Amino acid sequence: MDATDAQAADIHRELPVPIHAQISDGFRSRIASGEWPAHYRLKSEPELATELGVSRGTLRRALTTLIDEGLLRQVRGRGTFVTSTTIEPAIAQKLSTLSEDFANQGVATTTRVVACELIDPPRPVAALLEVPPGGTVLRLVRVRAAESGPVALLFNYVRTDFAPGIEQTDFETASLFGTLEGRYALRIASARRTFSAEAATPEVAELLDLPEGSPVQYLEQVTYLSDERPVEYSDVWIHSGRLRVTSLLSRR
Repeated sequence: MDATDAQAADIHRELPVPIHAQISDGFRSRIASGEWPAHYRLKSEPELATELGVSRGTLRRALTTLIDEGLLRQVRGRGTFVTSTTIEPAIAQKLSTLSEDFANQGVATTTRVVACELIDPPRPVAALLEVPPGGTVLRLVRVRAAESGPVALLFNYVRTDFAPGIEQTDFETASLFGTLEGRYALRIASARRTFSAEAATPEVAELLDLPEGSPVQYLEQVTYLSDERPVEYSDVWIHSGRLRVTSLLSRR
């Protein structure tokens, strides 16, 4: 019996709990347990509805609940996927930036721009951003610092066909997402974030004022517009001794 068959067996039509809620509860449990890991693609809606013995409308209500909760993500023409696992603070549970988090918490920070240039994207970045042949990206390198010293190193790559002339922006005072949303009227809707731990390379160590090989938190992100097109890719290294990522978790 596969996961969907087991889910079908868990549906109790005699209970007062709506069928769509039972389905979303079952899917939610499989995501939380890791049975359906991040980026797992669900079967198509017709297949799921048939295997569960429910209408597509009922199934769609269950999926919509999980999409609204941020547990699932639908990509036009590709299907429904499990998102990255939820972690807090805002950089983990909400699509906010470090600068927005610091501002909301009243933490004073400064930004130093190390590089702001147009480049031919590296092949992995071009693939993730779906850059058209011959396209360029903005390569933006910044160091975010608090009173205690550097706390984060950010490498951002932005599709310039969506934001022509963005390289002329003063990113020591302007935020990247604020520029994309304000100046270019782009609707940033979602992102895929992956967290891991790494040893600081010589470049990361120098810019974060750390001994080489020190443990740092690493964040990789691809940001999508409301029409599902990728617009930005970033690598972020966080000084573990000056900034901690905290998880706020709920049972449901």
